[in-house]
Amino acid sequence: MNDLHSRKADMPLSTTLLAGILGHCPSCRKGKMFDGYLTLAPSCKVCALNYDFADSGDGPAIFVMLFAGFIIVGAALYVEAVYQPPYWVHALAWGAAALVLPLLLLRSFKGVLIALQFRNRAEEGKLVSDS
Repeated sequence: MNDLHSRKADMPLSTTLLAGILGHCPSCRKGKMFDGYLTLAPSCKVCALNYDFADSGDGPAIFVMLFAGFIIVGAALYVEAVYQPPYWVHALAWGAAALVLPLLLLRSFKGVLIALQFRNRAEEGKLVSDS
C-alpha cells in the first residue's frame, strides 16, 4: 500500500469533505483527483498518491438520487401547493431539474466518498481463513 495512504490523514473532517467536493487530492489537497468529469486519475500529480485504494462503486449515484429526489419532489409539492401551475409547467421544470441536478452533484459526491475512504483507510472486506 502507498506510504502516504498507510498513515491516517490528520486533517479535520471539514477539510476532507471540502477536498472531496472540489475534486482535490485527499492527501495533499493540491493535485486533482479526476482526469475527466468522473474518471479517476491513476495518481496525484503533486504528491504521487496512488488512487488504487479508491472504489466508490454505486455509492455516489445512490446518494445523489436520494438527495436530488428529496429536493425535486419537495420543491414540486411546494410549487403545486402555493402556485398550482398547469401540469406542463411541472413536467418542464422538474424534468429539467431531474436531469441537471444529478449531473451537477455526482462528481462532488464521488469525490467526497473517495476522500472519506482515504481518511478512514477503508479497504475491501476480506474473509479470514480458518487454516
